[in-house]
Amino acid sequence: MRNLAALFALVAASGSPAQGTFHGNAARTGVYASAGPSELHGVRWSFDTGGPIYASPVLAGDVVYIASGSGALFALDRATGAEKWKFTSRMPIASTPAIGGGRLYFVSSAGSLVALDLASGQPAWVFATEYERKFEAKGLHGYGPSGQTMPDAWDVFTSSPAIAAGTVYFGSGDGNVYAVDAANGALRWKFPMRDVVHASPSIADGTVYVGSWGGDFHAIDAASGEEKWLFQAGVDPAIHNQVGFQSSAAVVDGVVYVGCRDAHVYALDAKTGRKKWDYPTSKSWVNGTPAVRDGVVYVGTSDSSRFMALDAKTGRLRFNYDTKAYVFSSAALAGTLAYVGSHNGKLQAIDAKTGRLAWEFRTEASRRDPMKVLNEDGSLNAAAFAPVFHDFQDMYVDLYRFRSVGAILSSPVVDAGVVYVGSLDGHLYALH
Repeated sequence: MRNLAALFALVAASGSPAQGTFHGNAARTGVYASAGPSELHGVRWSFDTGGPIYASPVLAGDVVYIASGSGALFALDRATGAEKWKFTSRMPIASTPAIGGGRLYFVSSAGSLVALDLASGQPAWVFATEYERKFEAKGLHGYGPSGQTMPDAWDVFTSSPAIAAGTVYFGSGDGNVYAVDAANGALRWKFPMRDVVHASPSIADGTVYVGSWGGDFHAIDAASGEEKWLFQAGVDPAIHNQVGFQSSAAVVDGVVYVGCRDAHVYALDAKTGRKKWDYPTSKSWVNGTPAVRDGVVYVGTSDSSRFMALDAKTGRLRFNYDTKAYVFSSAALAGTLAYVGSHNGKLQAIDAKTGRLAWEFRTEASRRDPMKVLNEDGSLNAAAFAPVFHDFQDMYVDLYRFRSVGAILSSPVVDAGVVYVGSLDGHLYALH
C-alpha cells in the first residue's frame, strides 16, 4: 500500500499529464510551468465550436482539445486552430477532458464516461452511469411555483475526469463517484454521495477528494473506494441557494482548498478533514476551483464579483480585485500573472502579487452587447435583468443574457506564451 500511495503522489504531482486535465493537474492546483503573455498582443486564432463553451481546453503535444455545448468535442492544431478531428455526442458536453495513455476521457451529459482514441477521435469504450441530471429542488433560489421541482440553471458544469494509476475517477448526476479501469472501462468501485456530483475529483497521496450538491465533501481511498473522512458544509433546506459544491478542490502541501455555494472558501487538513480555516464571502457563491501557489490561494466569487488572494496558512485576505461580473472560471497561474474569466465576456490578467490588472481581453459579443447587459465599465446592468416569466424560468433567461455577451466560464490554460480559453459565444480563443 505504501508503494501504491507513492505512485499516486507522483502522478498527482506530475499532473497526469501536465495541462492534459482540468486545472492543470490531478491535484487541481491551477499552476502552469511556462509564463503567459505579460501584455496582450491580440488573438492568434479563434475557432467556432457551434455552441456555448463551459468546459476548459486541455493540451497534449501540438493539439488543443475543447468540448462544446453543441455536443462536439474538437481536436485543433495549436499553432493554427485548424480542425484535426471532431467527435459528436447526442447531447451538450460540459466536461473538461482528461488525457492519458493515448486516450481522451470525458463525461457525457447523456450519462456516461467516454474514452476516445487520442489520435483519431474514435470511441474506444463507453461506461454508462445510472443517469445524468442537473441539481434540482423545490423553491430553488426562492423561485416559484413552490410545489415544482426545478433544475438549477447555474449547474452549468459536469464533472471532469481525473486519471491516476490506470484508473479514471469522475462524478455523476446520479449522485455517485466512480472509479473505472482506464484500459477497458470496467468498474472498480463507486461511492454514493448525498446529491449530484458535478465537481471534479482531485487526487493526491492515494486519496480522491470531492464534494456534492448536498454540501458533503469526502476523502475517499483511491484504491478501495472506502471513505477516509467527511466534511459537511453549510445547508440551506428552504431555498437551496447557499448550499453545494460546484467548486473542485486544490490539494497542496497536505491541505485541501475548496469553495462552496454556502459562501465560504475552506481549508481542510488532507489527512483528517479538520477545518484549518474558512473565509466567508458575504453570501456570494464560490464556484471556481482555487488556484494555489507560493502560499497564496486565488479564487473568485459570484454575486460580489471579486477575485481574491488569500493567505494559504491563515485565510487572511491579501488582495481583492473587482471583476465587475460573476466569476465561475477557475484561475490559471503562470509566471507573475493570474488569468481568470468572468460573466462580462472578459479574460483578465492580474498581477499575482499586487492584484493589479495587467491586461484584459474582451469577446466581440461583449462589445456588441445586444441585450444591454453591461454598463460602460463592464459591470452588470441591473435594469437588463428584469424578470420575464416571474418564475424559475428567469434563471435560464439570465443565462442566455450572459451567453449574448460571450461570458467566460471556461478556465484558461497557459503554455508557451499563449492563453487558451473558451467562451459562451462558442469560440475557443488563443491569445498571445
